[in-house]
Amino acid sequence: MSSAVERTDKHVREYLLYRGFTSTLKQLDSDIKADKEKGFRVDRIIEQLQQLVQSFDLAGLKEYWLYLDRRLFCRLEDVYRSTVNKLRTSLYRYYVINTIQKGNLEKTQEFFQKQALELQGQAEWRDWFILPFIPTPEQNPAFGPYFSRQWADTFLVSLHNFLSVLFQCMPQPVLLSFDSEVQRMTSLVEENEQLRQVLFALQTESRDQKDGDEAVQHKLPLYVQNMDRLGDTELDLVSSQRVVSAAAAPSRNFFSTLLPQAKRAPMKAAPPTSGSPNQAALGRKELPANQAVKCKESSQCKEVKATSSSSEAPSSQPQAMNQNNRHRRIQEHEKERKELFSRPSPQAAESRADDVDATAVKSALELPDSSGREDGGLQVEQPFIKLSQEEYGEHHSSIMHCRVDCSGRRVASLDVDGVIKVWSFNPMMQTKATIMSKSPLLSLEWATKPDRLLLLGSGVGTVRLYDTEAKKNLYEMNIDETHPRILSLACSPSGSSFVCSAAALSRSGSVDSVPRLPIPVSGQLLLWDTKTVKQQLQFSLEPEPVAINCTAFNHNGNLLVTGAADGVIRLFDMQRYESAMSWRAHDGEVYSVEFSYDENTVFSVGEDRKFIQWNIHRCGVKQSEQVLPQDATGPFVLSGYSGYKQVQVPRGRLFAFDSEGQHVLTCSSSGGLIYRLTNGEPALDRVLSLGGHKAPVVTVDWCSAVDCGTCLTASMDGKIKLSTLLAQKS
Repeated sequence: MSSAVERTDKHVREYLLYRGFTSTLKQLDSDIKADKEKGFRVDRIIEQLQQLVQSFDLAGLKEYWLYLDRRLFCRLEDVYRSTVNKLRTSLYRYYVINTIQKGNLEKTQEFFQKQALELQGQAEWRDWFILPFIPTPEQNPAFGPYFSRQWADTFLVSLHNFLSVLFQCMPQPVLLSFDSEVQRMTSLVEENEQLRQVLFALQTESRDQKDGDEAVQHKLPLYVQNMDRLGDTELDLVSSQRVVSAAAAPSRNFFSTLLPQAKRAPMKAAPPTSGSPNQAALGRKELPANQAVKCKESSQCKEVKATSSSSEAPSSQPQAMNQNNRHRRIQEHEKERKELFSRPSPQAAESRADDVDATAVKSALELPDSSGREDGGLQVEQPFIKLSQEEYGEHHSSIMHCRVDCSGRRVASLDVDGVIKVWSFNPMMQTKATIMSKSPLLSLEWATKPDRLLLLGSGVGTVRLYDTEAKKNLYEMNIDETHPRILSLACSPSGSSFVCSAAALSRSGSVDSVPRLPIPVSGQLLLWDTKTVKQQLQFSLEPEPVAINCTAFNHNGNLLVTGAADGVIRLFDMQRYESAMSWRAHDGEVYSVEFSYDENTVFSVGEDRKFIQWNIHRCGVKQSEQVLPQDATGPFVLSGYSGYKQVQVPRGRLFAFDSEGQHVLTCSSSGGLIYRLTNGEPALDRVLSLGGHKAPVVTVDWCSAVDCGTCLTASMDGKIKLSTLLAQKS
């Protein structure tokens, strides 16, 4: 932290000089010289304390310690107060021992006279008042250890370590994290470039392996393979064979020769049509009109070759016409050969043959079809390539929440047993912390500043602030005993506050009862300050207090959208702390809400299985509405042995957007599904199935960094799949 402070001070000086604020610069320099925190450099703070001890400046020592107490120590939890008191006691003893070792008994007596009122009631100082009257205190068994060099070094090291940890855990302003963010982004860009190079190398290797004779047999038509060893008459004959085969099956597209025989089977089943749009989309050449008459002659040549095994053309064909046709066909063949080798290799060359079906073949080779066309029959490129899929299997029960922090470095996942795993996936999957909760946990959310903090909402009316690096609870806030279920948490982008949704117990006495009662339970929406750890206000919920299931801030924290158990979406103005608008959105509960990419609309998913886009500038106006499958919205059902069924009500995020807000990731029974957002269409355009799960997926998240995005899908069997996608830029 000290190095970041020094760099930031340097940048601020340069900025003030650039702006010409010389008086402000002088004031800044004077304040830095008088800085008692020494730029958060622990060694300089220890040096200052030692200097005050060596100069017998008791008043300065007390004043400096009180400053540290007001500035730093008072912000700690109560459990650390005893540690601070022990350090202060050791510091005073260090001062007293120093006065005796230097032979300055006057300062020793002065210390006990001035500190008598403060210390005489403390048990650890009761025996120390006789110290000035002992002739040789260093030989006294009670005081001897304090005169050793080992005790002094131990005290200074302990104080140094305590201050170092304290500075590391302090919340930092945005300016101090500038350098680290730049370094992180630089490393991400470099890593992304390395992954691109690896992908390119794999594609090149796959292409090189197929450059042998057998691969050429699949890629090149016969008339191109044998071009170098054909004579004039043989070239005419083979060309005529090509014309006849093209006329017999005009619907075969150019890419059918690129697939192995097993993978071409689904495409052969399609009935051939003479007006197939594939030929136009792939730029396939049609035969000239003047060659139509030659088909009969070519077929006759083919029969002559089959019966007589002769390679000569009919003698009735003029030699001059053969020469002209030969040159023209050679030019056409060379042009088609260049077009062939200029096309990219198939993206599905490395996929397993048993997983390839008609949809996978179209997606991998980017073949145009009726669902992948725009106006004019143009080919639409698939937006994502799935590079890899990894599994995190540390949970042993169904997942409730799975969220990536704002930096994209850590993941927090919560299961129904109340076990939280904090883990990273770059460069490899590794569990950083495990949190076991005695009380049931219902919600979690990453703090924004600093992003290492985690908010945990329980079912007994408490919210904990957990430090994932120090692996300890910083605070525990008691919300409301009458509303003990903390259903949703949302941290403001500024990091100064968070919103907490608290609900009363369900009338059936169960947290996740199914089916639900028609009357929603009571709830509260509260705003808490993260610095003072106090409640700021309670939002008004009209027409009646109701349980809020989901909450989300916009990018700057000025707007808050909520979805409630009564099916109403409420939009709050966070500058005035009041409701801006509300409307009935779903028949039944609202499960999940999110702002769109441009933040002019809000998306919601409800109990009625509808995925709706709302205009926030016109209250209650729909921009689009689609119906999702049952396995995308829940309740989620996992069947077991002997008819046992586990039912889970949605608690986590049900959908997530990519970095550009053009695609959405949803849940399904076998993995995540990615759709392209469509305006006003009755159904979403499905573009990619992530798969990989054997149990229903109950929550998703999408973290995007540069061109590579990471999709998280968590299921009821406790498995979390991490799919890495590569966005193909159009």
